[in-house]
Amino acid sequence: MTASHVQGGPLGRGNMDGSRRWPEHLDAVIEEFQACFDAMERYELLFSYSKRHPSPLPQEEWDDDNQVHGCQSRAHVICTVDESGGFLLRGGADAQIVQGLMAVTAIAVNGMDPADVAGMEPDYAEEMGIRSSLTPSRANGFLNMFKRVTEEAALLL
Repeated sequence: MTASHVQGGPLGRGNMDGSRRWPEHLDAVIEEFQACFDAMERYELLFSYSKRHPSPLPQEEWDDDNQVHGCQSRAHVICTVDESGGFLLRGGADAQIVQGLMAVTAIAVNGMDPADVAGMEPDYAEEMGIRSSLTPSRANGFLNMFKRVTEEAALLL
């Protein structure tokens, strides 16, 4: 990561050794998930986020080119840059859990510089307590979706 990614830069809190980084604006979402009592409450919160995805991808735009492979459900993403040069993730899935994970990821990356998105790690999902609640198949699908997003960001540079 570049020097701009230190504490207080574009990427927010992390471990003392700086190994965990995510956009600072995601802190409130992470805290909301951390306040959940158990995995079921985290799932309910994830379902809530699935309904308020900041940049949904309607089903009529789903095709083979934007499908995330290796995901248990049908998941699709399109990554572009907006008129100001900020990254824009649009996503859709046929499962609420996946749609919720996409929504949180979109909240994290939308508006960021594509170079910052390309260098991100999915540490925020672990910090939210959600990755440990996912089945191995869902966790793998989430990682495939996240990898696709970072790869698309790298291509947009």
